[in-house]
Amino acid sequence: MKKISLTLSAFVLPLAISSAAMASSVEQTKGSYVDKFRQLDEALPTPNVYRSAAGEPGENYWQQRVNYDIDVKLDEKKRRITGSQSIEYKNNSPHTLKYLWLQLDQNIFKSDSIAETTKTFKSTLNSLPAQKPAKLSLGELRRQQFMSDNELGYTISGVKDDNGKELRVTVVDTLMRIDLNEPLKPGKEAEFSMNFAFNIVEEDAVGARSGYEHFEEDGNDIFLLAQWFPRLAAYTDYEAWTNKPFLGSGEFTLEFGDYDVEITVPADHIVSATGKLDNASKVLTRTQRNRLEKAETSKRPVFIVTEEEALENEKEGTDKTKTWHFKAENVRDFAWASSRKFMWDAKGYQQGGDVQPLVMAMSFFPKEGGDLWKKYSTEAVVHTMEVYSKYSFDYPYPVAQSVNGPVGGMEYPMITFNGPRTKLQDDGTRTYSQAEKRFLLGVVIHEVGHIYFPMIVNSDERQWTWMDEGLNSFLDGVAGREWDPTIPWGVEPRDIVSYMKSENQVPVMTQSDSVLRLGPNAYTKPAAALNILREVILGRDLFDFAFKEYAQRWKYKRPTPADFFRTMEEASGVDLDWFWRGWFYTTDHVDISLDKVYQLRLDTKNPDIDYSRLRDIEADKPTSLFVERNRAEGKKTWVEKNTDVTDFYDENDRFTVTNKERNSYNKFLKGLEPWERKTLDRALEEDKNYYVMEFSNLGGLVMPILLELTYEDGTTEERYIPAEIWRRNYKNVQKLIVTDKNKPLVSVTVDPRWETADVDVENNNYPRRIIPSRIEVFKKEKSKAKVSRDIMQDIKTELKTDEKKDEKDDGEEQQ
Repeated sequence: MKKISLTLSAFVLPLAISSAAMASSVEQTKGSYVDKFRQLDEALPTPNVYRSAAGEPGENYWQQRVNYDIDVKLDEKKRRITGSQSIEYKNNSPHTLKYLWLQLDQNIFKSDSIAETTKTFKSTLNSLPAQKPAKLSLGELRRQQFMSDNELGYTISGVKDDNGKELRVTVVDTLMRIDLNEPLKPGKEAEFSMNFAFNIVEEDAVGARSGYEHFEEDGNDIFLLAQWFPRLAAYTDYEAWTNKPFLGSGEFTLEFGDYDVEITVPADHIVSATGKLDNASKVLTRTQRNRLEKAETSKRPVFIVTEEEALENEKEGTDKTKTWHFKAENVRDFAWASSRKFMWDAKGYQQGGDVQPLVMAMSFFPKEGGDLWKKYSTEAVVHTMEVYSKYSFDYPYPVAQSVNGPVGGMEYPMITFNGPRTKLQDDGTRTYSQAEKRFLLGVVIHEVGHIYFPMIVNSDERQWTWMDEGLNSFLDGVAGREWDPTIPWGVEPRDIVSYMKSENQVPVMTQSDSVLRLGPNAYTKPAAALNILREVILGRDLFDFAFKEYAQRWKYKRPTPADFFRTMEEASGVDLDWFWRGWFYTTDHVDISLDKVYQLRLDTKNPDIDYSRLRDIEADKPTSLFVERNRAEGKKTWVEKNTDVTDFYDENDRFTVTNKERNSYNKFLKGLEPWERKTLDRALEEDKNYYVMEFSNLGGLVMPILLELTYEDGTTEERYIPAEIWRRNYKNVQKLIVTDKNKPLVSVTVDPRWETADVDVENNNYPRRIIPSRIEVFKKEKSKAKVSRDIMQDIKTELKTDEKKDEKDDGEEQQ
């Protein structure tokens, strides 16, 4: 059969191609094929009656339930907590339990705890050169002094069952096992009680997730109390007891239940806590209660405790006490804050629906919070609920609170701790910088967002930090851009370029306490990945539907990564195993290079067409330097000297068509099949441009190829090539691009908007061109604000622009 071919012409640039990573592949004995689209079947747990293949709770899904009745007292002078609690534990599992495990998180501060005895000096990732002496910072020295001066950790006593009979306990680091006097059978309940006490740590000295902050100028403290009572560890269908020790990074996974908590504090203190205040008439004045009622319908926050009243409280303490009574339903934890320094504002959020139509958004802060907190804290709380509810579910609790204190940022049901403040000027006024404003907005949105993930969608933070931090960082970026898109929210793909190409990383699916750099690994990378999944791969409609389905399926339940991956695929209808494998199970990065562009023309076999084109190609070639120099020297050729001797070939070039070529062409046409002739005639009539583009995957991570085509007439066009183009060869692929005859290409750009976290934009353009450094374009001024342990320095306040600087800052964060 006769063949019609397309021939190559100019527009070609070869480049060297390096080998890509082989991670997550199965090495074969024959060939070099690597399947980047290998299904995740062998990596994910087998579906069962508890968790289905669709990613939703199975027909026999279960989880335990724990109710707490707690009386606690704050000794302000001794900075000590004493309390007693009664616990009701319901065994909804199909297993008989002979013992229960509780978390004793305050034991992390004991000198012989695993966390303390394995604490490294600075970071093994940032070890100093041997020739340089080690340095001990004043901050570390202060920490060592505080730890040695104070007896830290729990004192536990009086552990008894509901019959008053003592229960045997065994303390193992930050865990305690209670041996039941009788095995707890499925569907049955066990009740027991205990007393507990501990000395509160100074947060600034120790660097904890809670503690007290002392103000030398007025002699008062702010107390943030979290991880303050012995809490039941989770018992799950996928791991049984989740009794990993608390080492600092991996946070918590807990059981849902109801809380009845009475908190006794100095009488002039204001208390913020998980739950709804049950005895407002006993602890608040009539004026304060009236203000709360007014705040329910106010457009702007109303002060329940004004600045003047808070300043008056600061002047002197009292030996009298008040007991604040809070009740919380269906929460997985309980935290609270107390201080006489607090002013308190509130605003009602009418979200509609039948779950919790009115939510009281509230903020508690000292004078040091100033106008920054007055203007933005409570408003940011409301904004977060408005946005998160659109993408997940209505906020289900009666209150949402933001409390200012020493902790940079931490979250608990209905309450969050947030750190930014104003600065006192010489004239007595207080001001704040743009960085501090951005930090406040970012941390409030992030921490209130955590009330949704993981305080309601109850993922296992000790095992998979990214499941709460990554998902929440993605959504706080959505909420942040809906607040002010000019603020850098840290979840754009371009924000993780330096981390993605660094050698100092581990897969996202690494257990929390083994992650080398928690910030980019657990926050930024998964958040950017989800941003790419939404904006580039699935599109907003498919992604938002699937994400909301995940949130609603696992509301008040305990999802695993497999449940998230499967739900997103099942609800979107798109096979995403390649995406999860590459982004979450490997350290591959994105680096797609456009190596060559071939411009093809139709080889028609018609000499009157093809020879003319060949003549044009020949004419475009540069003149021989040899010939040019001969002419410049005035040398004449033999032909020029002997013009009387000529023939046909002197008057016609080698591209002149003769009957010989025409006869050959007619013979060719007679041999074509009808469909071939029809195809050829149409191609000749349309005379389109054919381009073959060669791409190489230098980073190993397969991704869609996003193209911007620029035409001779100045117009541009965007084309999307799905990631599946790499399915048979993840290293090198070719793609045919066809354009109309009046649309010749002049340039091509891969990922023009930097939407895929491509680490090297210099190989994304054809023809190659000088481009500004990505670092230069996106470098941000470092914030001086105190940065949250929870949202991390390199997410909310600055973009790391240098790998060495990245590692240095991360080492400081770990220290």
